[in-house]
Amino acid sequence: MAYVVKRYSNRKLYDTQESRYVTLEEIEELIRSGKEISVVDASSGDDLTSVTLTQIILENERNRRGTLPTAFLHQLIKHGEAWQDFLQRSMRSSLEGVVTSQREMERVFRDWSSRAGWGSVAPRAEPKPAGEPETDRLREEVTALRERLKALEERLEKRRGETPK
Repeated sequence: MAYVVKRYSNRKLYDTQESRYVTLEEIEELIRSGKEISVVDASSGDDLTSVTLTQIILENERNRRGTLPTAFLHQLIKHGEAWQDFLQRSMRSSLEGVVTSQREMERVFRDWSSRAGWGSVAPRAEPKPAGEPETDRLREEVTALRERLKALEERLEKRRGETPK
């Protein structure tokens, strides 16, 4: 479930889960920590997530002085929707490549861990039925990978404790 932040007409952002006002920097930190953020207009209920995330990117650009090449920004404005479609397709393709690589890494790690005598790695989470957004499926895969990593770290710590020093 997304973390809901309400944006008021005075541009203040209110975190409904923590019941407090937040800054763009705090929203950025929530996102970096893995939270999915949804920003809505407090009076109309309109979705302002995309606008707010773009604002965070622009603030970062201003503070870091030129992280996005000017030529790229000119092309983005000049070609508008065509560029946006291209970027969306490219990003989707890249994400699919990352997921494929993660699955292959998971398979290799499972093989390696069984050869090392660690036993079987925790079973994979069942995927949601078709029709669910891609982000939910990816989020579940990341959660399952984190759980497996935690279990393996615990096993490693246990083995370290068993070996004589």
